[in-house]
Amino acid sequence: MQITRYSDYAFRVLIFLAVDPDHLATIEEIAQRHGISKAHLMKVVHALGANGYVETVRGRNGGLRLARPPEQIRVGDVIRSTEANLALVECFAPASGCRIEPACGLRPLLGEALDAFFAVLDRHTVADLVARRRKSLERLLAS
Repeated sequence: MQITRYSDYAFRVLIFLAVDPDHLATIEEIAQRHGISKAHLMKVVHALGANGYVETVRGRNGGLRLARPPEQIRVGDVIRSTEANLALVECFAPASGCRIEPACGLRPLLGEALDAFFAVLDRHTVADLVARRRKSLERLLAS
C-alpha cells in the first residue's frame, strides 16, 4: 500500500503548522519551503479545512493555522479523509467483478491487514509527528 502525494502534502501542511502554532503560515510559504506546487497545495489545504484540521484567518496578516490542537488530530483520520480509495484489491469495492471472491481467502486477510494498519495510525497524532523532532523540523523548514 502506498499513500498518495495528496496525503503526503496534507501531512506536510499539518506538520508545518504544528511546528510553530503561533505563526500564521501562508500557502505560498509552505509551498516554497517544501518545494511543491502552490496550486496543488491550495486543493490540499481546502480539503484540510473542510475536514476541520486547518482554519484560515483572513486579512492583511492572515494565514493558516491548525483548527485544533495537534494532539487531537489522529494520523489515521487524516489518511481516511485524504485517500480516495482504500480498496487494496478489487473485491473491496462494492461491485466486484472477481470470479473467485466467494471462495477466496485473500479479502479477509487483506481486510485484517488494513485494520491493523489503521490501528497503528490511530494511536498517533500530529503532535507525535513533531514532538521529539521539533528543533530539527524548525531548522529544516526555516531554510
